[in-house]
Amino acid sequence: MATVTIFDQNKNQVGEREIADAVFNTEVKEYLLHDMVRYQRAARRQGSAATKNRSAVAGGGKKPYRQKGTGNARQGTVSAPHFVGGGVAFGPQPRSYAFKLNRKVKKAALCSALSVRYQAEKLTVLKELNLEAVSTKSFAQMIQRFELDGALIVIDQADPKVELSARNLRNVKVLRAAGVNVYDILKYPNLVLTDAAVSEIEGALEK
Repeated sequence: MATVTIFDQNKNQVGEREIADAVFNTEVKEYLLHDMVRYQRAARRQGSAATKNRSAVAGGGKKPYRQKGTGNARQGTVSAPHFVGGGVAFGPQPRSYAFKLNRKVKKAALCSALSVRYQAEKLTVLKELNLEAVSTKSFAQMIQRFELDGALIVIDQADPKVELSARNLRNVKVLRAAGVNVYDILKYPNLVLTDAAVSEIEGALEK
């Protein structure tokens, strides 16, 4: 099994732990990463673009002029698409862009994303992450000690002090282990996990 060094918040080495190869050191399948990022981004699209068709345009209930005798082509309503101010033909309507991915594909994609960070030596494991109070300055100083230029911080459970302290930092995001995902792992150049978060992720992905 692969091993990682465990640090405290002051970047002192406090131990090592083995991590599951099937989760953190598996073969990276780029096509799965691509599919999963498309899946996540598609699900976030609003799909709210809309235009009015001829039945939704106000007015147009009266025939604009008589059927015969004018020399013009016959017309039934001014709300038809070829009239200025008329409805739009085949315009966009509200829709969902989401599509389905199998559970095994999602799990394999997440393992590939975690493996990308481990194999690139961009994975840092902390013994724990505790703050005495909400402090953006203290959190920023910790990030600087580890020389991280942008990082996704994954904790095992809700911690308002940590989450609020990191909220205003540029290129830093805090997630709970239950919400870790491929898009965020790939978006941030470094991945920081607490020791407890590693155990929770392994427990979920090794099943």
